Amino acid sequence: MTRSVLVVTHHGRAEAVRASALAVRALREAGIRPVREDEHHELDGCEMVLVLGGDGTILRAAELTRGTDVPVLGINLGHVGFLAESEREQVEEVVRRVAERDYEVEERGTVDVRIIRPGMEPESDWALNEATVEKSTRSRMVEVVLEVDGRPLSSFGCDGVVMATSTGSTAHAFSAGGPVVWPDVDAMLMVPLSAHALFARPLVVGPGSVLAVEVLARSSSDAVLTCDGRRKHDIPAGSRVEVRRGSVPVRLARLSRAPFTDRLVSRFDLPVSGWRGRVLEGGHEPEPIAPLTSAPALDGEA
Repeated sequence: MTRSVLVVTHHGRAEAVRASALAVRALREAGIRPVREDEHHELDGCEMVLVLGGDGTILRAAELTRGTDVPVLGINLGHVGFLAESEREQVEEVVRRVAERDYEVEERGTVDVRIIRPGMEPESDWALNEATVEKSTRSRMVEVVLEVDGRPLSSFGCDGVVMATSTGSTAHAFSAGGPVVWPDVDAMLMVPLSAHALFARPLVVGPGSVLAVEVLARSSSDAVLTCDGRRKHDIPAGSRVEVRRGSVPVRLARLSRAPFTDRLVSRFDLPVSGWRGRVLEGGHEPEPIAPLTSAPALDGEA
């Protein structure tokens, strides 16, 4: 039976289109049928989704694979690219590894989102990185009250609130001053955005907790809920957004067993010169961190 791989590309970038053509050619030479995104039907027969783009394109691929066992493997053509596994110069090597099934698959936790509006049926969504409630009127703050585990925590005016997974801690939550959480930590984050309050610190809660944001009826601005920066929902005053641990994980293919620390150093070009580490047995020095990419800009992925 012919093997097949779904290829998802950021079509708005010439570099991604060129890299996609290279990947398609390499897949065919390896005896694997490349499937274009507009050709796929419920991922029938595809063993993997190969993504050429940044984190935004990988999040789009995660939508396509939701509820399946098909893993996503990203080749970074964006800026930081925390979800990607390889860089643009490694397309042919990645295809070789895929052809040889030389990769591992890890599951990343998600969050389930429930939207409760006055007088309306509840609505549901999900996110791999974060669900963000933000003001819909640029000139006005949104008035919210935060809730953790069914109890009120604090109310204030703000630009919004980010509720993120550990995976999403290096995305929107990070830019808002939230902590970096290692992806194997089963936790959720709540990070206020430009809050007018004495207590508006980022919070980290366990997997059994439920986070909620209520947009107060007195708020001078309605809000907008955005899931993974892709799916938007209007949140009028008097509404409530609940976030809990997701029931369906996202499967990511990994080519490297490098620790998350190395990924942080590489993606943010952190200075580590002078580090020696613990001297290994036999007097050998530990291996230096090999950069995955050149110094990135922290301006997101188009």
